[in-house]
Amino acid sequence: MNLPMLLRGARAGVASLLLHKTRSLLTMLGIIFGVCSVIAMLAIGEGASFEAQERIRQKGARNIILRSKKPAGDATAGGAKRSYIADYGLKYADMERIRRSVPGIVRILPQRIEPKRVRFPKHAECEVVGTPPLYREMTSTEMVEGRFLTDWDEREQKNVCVLTEDLARTLYGHVSPLGEEIRVANRAFTVVGVMRELSRVYHTAAGGGAPASEGRVFVSLHTFRTHLGEQNVRRSAGSFQVERVQLSFLTIEFASENDVARAAPLIRHALADLHKKQDFVVEVPLDELRALEATKRLFSFVLGSIAAISLLVGGIGIMNLMLATVTERTREIGVRRALGAKKRQIVEQFLMETGVLSVAGGLIGVVVGVFFPYFLSWAIHAISGHAYRVVVTPWSVLLALGISVATGIAFGVYPARRAANLDPIEALRYS
Repeated sequence: MNLPMLLRGARAGVASLLLHKTRSLLTMLGIIFGVCSVIAMLAIGEGASFEAQERIRQKGARNIILRSKKPAGDATAGGAKRSYIADYGLKYADMERIRRSVPGIVRILPQRIEPKRVRFPKHAECEVVGTPPLYREMTSTEMVEGRFLTDWDEREQKNVCVLTEDLARTLYGHVSPLGEEIRVANRAFTVVGVMRELSRVYHTAAGGGAPASEGRVFVSLHTFRTHLGEQNVRRSAGSFQVERVQLSFLTIEFASENDVARAAPLIRHALADLHKKQDFVVEVPLDELRALEATKRLFSFVLGSIAAISLLVGGIGIMNLMLATVTERTREIGVRRALGAKKRQIVEQFLMETGVLSVAGGLIGVVVGVFFPYFLSWAIHAISGHAYRVVVTPWSVLLALGISVATGIAFGVYPARRAANLDPIEALRYS
């Protein structure tokens, strides 16, 4: 069928469908809702997966993260004893042992994190992060104003700090805090920079979930070790608990993802003799990312399959309409056959009408399906205040439109063949 004949057949199909506008529109609604639901459900699933993958990617696909963890036995002993000292977690010696025994390491970022109260000009609960200047490079930290910690600060153990943007706003409002002093555990620190807030994937306090905090203060790791110490003392009536942790995190960056796969078991083996109490956790973001991608594929398939049921219902509606049309136009078919029309031409005529229905419904469904997820996201944010991300991908639009057209034509084949196989003489007698 050449282009002029195709256009002529499309016009004839549109004219035939317009004879019964309401019936044609109701039939198209099945396709419209089907396409819309496929795009919307895939967009919602893609958005949820995107956020989860972004959180994992922030850890770095070429990184392995070691996190100190309070052993289960120590956690229960604290409630039974009035005085209690716990020494657990990652040590500086662990970092050196890993550096010597595990191949492929590019650099290692140690961190010590402790909840503290900062003072001046206001009070705020925060997390103090002791880290080398390497932190900014490894985490792609964005500075709002001022500078980050330097090698000079680290080497000279300078009492300088960098605040996260939210903590700076809590303490100083809209006034620049650069050059101001804050006190952390009775130590004065001069503010030299304000940084953009990062995801908390790097900042979960050692030994469990992070306490509620109003931001973070970054100081050099040597300064932290010298002035703030490695012990956290919690006192209550007649008792005290001391937790001694040298390092909260070790983020180990490798040259390639293949090095990461080989290094994880080597790290566990290297530290096994030094940590009998299982007081650390090894996190491999690359494994998490691969598992999440596999889950995402399954999730998208399930959501798409559920939404495709709507398209199936729409296809059944098209078949029902075309069967009714064949019955109504039996005499017309007989006349065309008597005048020399071939079976193929009758089939093409009816398939053109189903094609017009499915393409028109599919295009309307695409428009609605593209905008509906964003409207849903806006409505959720307006009602709950929680921002829900949706991602409409080109492949989901093409998939939904392709399936709608294929469904419409597939369900139009039987009515078309039934029309073509009518006996011309019997069709002429039909009234």
